Amino acid sequence: MSVEPKYRRILLKLSGEALGAQGSGIDAETVRRIAGEVKRVHELGVEVAMVIGGGNMWRGQMLPRPVLIVVPQTMLVC
Repeated sequence: MSVEPKYRRILLKLSGEALGAQGSGIDAETVRRIAGEVKRVHELGVEVAMVIGGGNMWRGQMLPRPVLIVVPQTMLVC
């Protein structure tokens, strides 16, 4: 049975914490598992863009002052 993807392109946003072991650092096995899942989706013909971490910057929690971050719309189209 062939699976036809619903979308041709996707944007996958992962929290940096999703890659960690017990909430700190990066767990190699977790990264391998996620990479394998992304590979399987890509093999279905889906273009995958990934953003890992950076949530604190978007929310301004780690910035000394507010900053406007502009992302071109074409980068977000799926």
